[in-house]
Amino acid sequence: MLETLKQEVCAANLELAARGVVIYTWGNVSGIDRERGLMVIKPSGVDYDGMKAEDMTVVDLTTGQTVEGRYKPSSDTETHLELYRKYPQIGGIVHTHSPFATSWAQAGRGIPCYGTTHADYLYGEIPCIRNLTPQEIDEGYEENTGIVIADEFDRLGLDPVAMPGALCKNHGPFTWGKDAHEAVHNAVVVEEVAKMALYTEMINPKAEPTPQAMQDKHYLRKHGKNAYYGQA
Repeated sequence: MLETLKQEVCAANLELAARGVVIYTWGNVSGIDRERGLMVIKPSGVDYDGMKAEDMTVVDLTTGQTVEGRYKPSSDTETHLELYRKYPQIGGIVHTHSPFATSWAQAGRGIPCYGTTHADYLYGEIPCIRNLTPQEIDEGYEENTGIVIADEFDRLGLDPVAMPGALCKNHGPFTWGKDAHEAVHNAVVVEEVAKMALYTEMINPKAEPTPQAMQDKHYLRKHGKNAYYGQA
């Protein structure tokens, strides 16, 4: 079942490790088949070394029940499901504990757009989402993590395509994209711009975000309706 998607999701998980964004079992990638309403996700607590496509777990988008797989799905499965349910334009999701992005999350700060590298991929400050309340944690920690991310995007008026990521306070980053590969790409970008932002503030504690006109130019030349970056 979903053999091609399993291969894609497995490859995306392995790319996280290859890019140095995760160590041990500190992350997970999922992908979704919208027509069948099924999600493929990394199994819980399984190391990246020797991971194979057949190790991936298939989960029903509506019920959250495991449909196929010899392993339990990631403990973050409910967060992935909530984001897929909320945003039909998302085709892949990543969660990591990458050190620079997680440091901003632990500090409770969004990542300002200090340069065009950030602006090329993420339109504005990467938001830091509030802590869950004790009740939200007790009632359904992972599910409520996804709900709180979506609620904050609604409150801020953020487009999840233009801002394909968020930091969960005291936890770490989630990123997403049109498929698992793009979600991993965005996870790597978030980690790199988190590192650049930290260095920027170390060099100049009074640094200001990139002017909005420059942010607009760099994001829209790559993603706008008249985009001209890259090859046709």
